[in-house]
Amino acid sequence: MAIDVEMPALSPTMEKGTLAKWLVAVGDEVKSGDVIAEIETDKATMELEAVDEGRIASLLFAEGTDDVPVGTAIATMAEQGEDIVAAPAPETRQPAAAEALLETQRSAAPAAPEPAPAPVADPIPATDGRANGKAYNATPLARRIASMKGLALGSLKGSGSRGKIVKADLGLPSLLSPPQTAAAQITEPRLPLVYDPPPGVPVESVKLSTMRKTIARRLGESKRTVPHFYLTVRCNLDPLLTLRRELNASLAARGVKLSVNDFMIKALAGALAEVPDANVQFGGDMLHRFSRSDIAMAVAIDGGLVTPVIRDAASLSLSAIAEQSQALAAKAREGKLVPGDYEGGTASISNLGMFGIDEMFPVINPPQALILGIGAGIEQPWKVYGELALATILSATASFDHRAIDGAVAARFMAAFKLLVESPLLIMG
Repeated sequence: MAIDVEMPALSPTMEKGTLAKWLVAVGDEVKSGDVIAEIETDKATMELEAVDEGRIASLLFAEGTDDVPVGTAIATMAEQGEDIVAAPAPETRQPAAAEALLETQRSAAPAAPEPAPAPVADPIPATDGRANGKAYNATPLARRIASMKGLALGSLKGSGSRGKIVKADLGLPSLLSPPQTAAAQITEPRLPLVYDPPPGVPVESVKLSTMRKTIARRLGESKRTVPHFYLTVRCNLDPLLTLRRELNASLAARGVKLSVNDFMIKALAGALAEVPDANVQFGGDMLHRFSRSDIAMAVAIDGGLVTPVIRDAASLSLSAIAEQSQALAAKAREGKLVPGDYEGGTASISNLGMFGIDEMFPVINPPQALILGIGAGIEQPWKVYGELALATILSATASFDHRAIDGAVAARFMAAFKLLVESPLLIMG
């Protein structure tokens, strides 16, 4: 019996993905755990592992097919010993065709019985969907969600093909069929107009990647729906640069090199700890106040921008922040980030100083309420120890969500940040 290989949900919010690359061909033998394809999400390119054993019978979508809905069969496998029929070359389908195919697959499939409620029992710890080194018979999506939610797959009975545990067996609402609520009936905000390029002008039109489309959508929504306001401070960077040189000389034997951005991350986290009313998130009729500072740092990559997160940055040493930021930036540029690397974050930082930018006004990264933009250190006249002298001055501008943070709170936060930058020994404390 043919086994469907479905487009997985590689994060709890993923609804569609791009089939970036096939790593198998029709007729190839695969085992459970073999990597068979690369799937592009809005954050990274991730590997798709086979769940079952068998031979690839057909590839239903060509490499580069965009917006394939989660749950759509993208390939089929034949069981061991089963003959496969020669299949035509995979087809590059348009998004609408992919949606139609998914509906066809749903209607053709027999209705699955309602899963019986799981018996109430003490939960068995489950962190990766395995027990005693053996993987449970579960879909990749079910394993990911069980890992995130701390659910025990060993106590569940699968309702999928060959007894496989699927998402419905976890007792969670379907990603493909979200429950209808009053909020779901609210009319979507009208999208901005898109204009054709002016006639007669040489132009090259390039199709947007999944990442670029997501950036456009999220930041467009941010500017339309979040009331931004901005505060700027200018900091004397010379004491920090002196301390950085001394620390790097002592850390060279360990292969650690501190960047100015590492100090900025530490100062941002320290200022949030000093002014906790700025470490918040707007939640409709609630205000979420965080007790730790998880800093999302903007990393430029080919085709876009990602924001891996340094967790509890206020409690980390500068060398630990440097090691984590370098490792996360490398993973981002290689497209190897996993959801745990970039999900969450209580505030963001974007540093364009290395590009020589004097000052920037960044766009808030929803649902966060604060993002700090860092400019270049520029040598200019400054009052130093009561006298006019040349100093390296850095401009830092923060964008605040005015629904969650008032001007006075924002001003205290900026003052705390400036103090930490100009008195860098306080950062070490």
